[in-house]
Amino acid sequence: MSGEPEQLAEGTLISHLLELRDRLLRAFLAVIVVFVPIAFFSNEVFTLVAQPLIDKLPAGSSLIATSVISPFMTPFKLAFFVALFAAMPYVLYQVWAFVAPGLYRHEKRFALPLLLSSIILFYAGVAFAYFAVFPVMFDFFASTTPVGVRMMTDITSYMDFVLTMFLCFGLAFEVPVVVVLLVLTGLVKVDKLAEIRGYVLIGIFVIAAILTPPDAISQTIMAVPMYLLYEGGLLMARLMQRMRSKTAEA
Repeated sequence: MSGEPEQLAEGTLISHLLELRDRLLRAFLAVIVVFVPIAFFSNEVFTLVAQPLIDKLPAGSSLIATSVISPFMTPFKLAFFVALFAAMPYVLYQVWAFVAPGLYRHEKRFALPLLLSSIILFYAGVAFAYFAVFPVMFDFFASTTPVGVRMMTDITSYMDFVLTMFLCFGLAFEVPVVVVLLVLTGLVKVDKLAEIRGYVLIGIFVIAAILTPPDAISQTIMAVPMYLLYEGGLLMARLMQRMRSKTAEA
């Protein structure tokens, strides 16, 4: 009957550990399956990722390899991280499948959209960094190179830099999800978050200054979308609060 309290699935510690092992194994196999074909085209993948910098390098300059094994290992490592990014939806699905049996129906109703939103926003942050931030950033760096200095970046250093930027922008785009979780869990009220938006804006610029290279252009390019996403998170939180109230009344 609909009036009866909902019962959650129960199991022993051993059964939970076995299921966790299976979920982790499936996630690992998914990454490997995606990695194998990407590894065959690791050089092409690296060239694609490095294209924003290659397009902005001065004439006669190029990326360089300062280690004997870096021409092979750097694209190979990049292929693994690309496979991990590509397989992340399935990996997170395994996490969801492990956690979902312990959630009530009304909790699943809000948790699943937040999970999907976090995946989409993370990919949006990575795409924003590649298509919008990198061209402007590298053009600025190339134009400020001192006279007598030729800009020639090591491929390993470049890979570390772009992976860090991808992660930073991907996480920065999770701001709406963080705002909604803070509100739905009751830690902070929407009205309070709206009142302190001035302090939030200052904090966002400080975070952007820490995560991005030390130039005002990169900092602004990260901070402005973060603040807009914060305002979007406030809007989403208000809508989901109303939905929760209507569900509770029903």
